[in-house]
Amino acid sequence: MLQALTLLLVCQLLGETLVRLLSLGIPGPLVGMGLLLVFLAYKGGPDQGLNEVSDGILRNLSLLFVPAAVGVIQQLGLIQDQWLALGLAIIGSTLLTMLVTVGVFLGVARLMQARA
Repeated sequence: MLQALTLLLVCQLLGETLVRLLSLGIPGPLVGMGLLLVFLAYKGGPDQGLNEVSDGILRNLSLLFVPAAVGVIQQLGLIQDQWLALGLAIIGSTLLTMLVTVGVFLGVARLMQARA
């Protein structure tokens, strides 16, 4: 169990390190997750310890939203001042995400039909 938690933290640390060294414009934990994916693909999948640790983290995932909620409360004045821009950005990005998702789904469906 300690080895699995260490693996997760080392992957995140390596991701953060690579992002800072290479001045990448993406979050370090995302790079770390990619490194973990490569490692697990090479290894053949997660072991029992990693499954247990990840299940424990997922069971307590709601605790990770507390800092974000505190940040929203701390910036409430800014949010009130910029509510229109924030609202348009949220609605626009949601619509764009939905359109891209539909496009990818249709593209994959066509590829799957072409193979059959």
